[in-house]
Amino acid sequence: MRPRSEQAKPAPAVKPQSKAKGKPGPRHNKPLPGEVRIIGGLYKRTKLPVSDKPGLRPTPDRVRETLFNWLGQDLTGWRCMDIFAGTGVLGFEAASRGAAEVVLCEQDAQLVLKLKALQERLKADVVRVERGDGVGLLRRQSPGSIQLVFIDPPFDSVLFEPALKAAAEVISDKGLVYLEAPRTWTADELTPLGLEIYRSSKAGAVHFHLLARLGAFTA
Repeated sequence: MRPRSEQAKPAPAVKPQSKAKGKPGPRHNKPLPGEVRIIGGLYKRTKLPVSDKPGLRPTPDRVRETLFNWLGQDLTGWRCMDIFAGTGVLGFEAASRGAAEVVLCEQDAQLVLKLKALQERLKADVVRVERGDGVGLLRRQSPGSIQLVFIDPPFDSVLFEPALKAAAEVISDKGLVYLEAPRTWTADELTPLGLEIYRSSKAGAVHFHLLARLGAFTA
């Protein structure tokens, strides 16, 4: 099942967990691709530029494909936040699949300009681009107001735990948190934050998780 909001359509059945297959994810010693593409929805095949920035690591196609299969593809009515936006590919994928609102937050001024240019080119009115502290912005949201938070900071970041804690406080009862990290996060780490693993997999160096509130999907 998938999270619901007042505007959301009935949720389709969640597909069984599967391992992401295909080429390994990007490693730190590999050059970045010059661009990534949105893989589904309204903006499918749209190219997004990838700047050569420290810590910038676009989510691989196969990982995004698995993630949005887990989510059921249709995000109609969802409010989403991508608090380490980078290329913006996760947030634009959500907008492409019908999200009602997508907030992209990024600190780097050049990346912000690229995100705004893409938002204008696509006429993606549901997308709002903010420059600043993504964790701080997340903390200012009303409790229970967000259906999906993307957390994908640079792998050497110290912001994983603060971001997860903030996300747990603002997601709705059936809301979800997408976490991309250099390792698997354990129940011992997530339980004190009020979260548990709903789905998880690995592709190359990328460990990716879909997290939910404790007991949110317990029958």
